Amino acid sequence: MLTGKQRAQLRALANNAETIVHIGKGGVTENLVRQAADALRARELIKCRVLESAMLTTREACDELAEKTGAEGVQVIGSRFVLYKRNEEEPRIELVK
Repeated sequence: MLTGKQRAQLRALANNAETIVHIGKGGVTENLVRQAADALRARELIKCRVLESAMLTTREACDELAEKTGAEGVQVIGSRFVLYKRNEEEPRIELVK
């Protein structure tokens, strides 16, 4: 579970990150979950976008993708959201205590 300080740190890092996962009218598919899981393993922090054609709200998409990848939702703003999952083998982001 992330603390408020850790969330703030991750939000700041996500500011400059590019959006790499796009959720369209297909919703959260198996393929999309795999893509997000791979990106989380490589980067730990990913920014996602819910397209207007999607049948989900941004919050629903964030919660569903977080649950299916074992990640944690950091932030939901407008059509974008940020997920974080620590890579236990090769951590890239050092969280504040």
